[in-house]
Amino acid sequence: MDLVTLRLDGKPVAEVVDAETRQAISARGASRAPSLVSVHRDVDSPFRFYLRRQSKAAAAVGVTFRDEPIPADAGPDRLVATLAALDRNAGVDGVLLEHPLPPPFDFRAAIAALRPEKDVDGVGALNLGRLVQQHPVHVPAVARAAVRIAQQYRLPLEGERVVVLGRSETVGLPLGLLLASRQPGLNATVTVAHSRSHGLESILRDARTIFSCVGHPGLLTRANVPEGAHVVDVGLSSVPDPAKPGASKSAGDADAASLDGWAASLTPVPGGVGPVTVAELMSSATRAWQLARAVGSP
Repeated sequence: MDLVTLRLDGKPVAEVVDAETRQAISARGASRAPSLVSVHRDVDSPFRFYLRRQSKAAAAVGVTFRDEPIPADAGPDRLVATLAALDRNAGVDGVLLEHPLPPPFDFRAAIAALRPEKDVDGVGALNLGRLVQQHPVHVPAVARAAVRIAQQYRLPLEGERVVVLGRSETVGLPLGLLLASRQPGLNATVTVAHSRSHGLESILRDARTIFSCVGHPGLLTRANVPEGAHVVDVGLSSVPDPAKPGASKSAGDADAASLDGWAASLTPVPGGVGPVTVAELMSSATRAWQLARAVGSP
């Protein structure tokens, strides 16, 4: 008989994170709220959607938010100079940088202009290196969100075999490191697979929980996911919407129809990891604010 697949909605998890953030801000009784700046190229792109989500989420928890557009005709030097100025600005606690960036922009060189404390998305070399050492200032928000969902819904992690599909330096690799870290409730036995890995079905065999972040719609089906496994779908792609000719819709890496009644649980796309990611960004901005106040900033 088919299982009843639990839907791992992100909204209630995001609400818990937001409540923690509001509590952290109110507990300090500071003269100013945490300040977050989102830097992006001033072009019409899907990133504008994320800007609106960031702004709305910040207002909901009490974080002061503004965006910093870089003129469309500006080059890499202007971007680095903007980030360096924000890094020096004591009134700015955290900075987000749009990514990926097109050539000739170098994301790594640009994010290096920020101190680890202000790199609230945890994607700079210093924060990622500290994650390897298990004491980062900030962890990439998508990785934190995926783990937070798994913990909130009590998915099997500690001591269990867990597979991460994807090895990007901003999602897959940090996620694998976080899951394997020496923290209560984590300590997972992690396999990281990627596009060059052979035999997906064999890799996933015996996995209790699967985190997929490869951006390959329909990758996970009953053919390769073990029955009763838990699936946290971090993938996000745009695919044609059969119900609306000419339109598109969001899709994850998991074939939800195939896994319904087969997987023990599954995050929806959209509505799963996304809302928690934004909430985790606001949490990181608040942590940056706490760190700044600890060393005497206003």
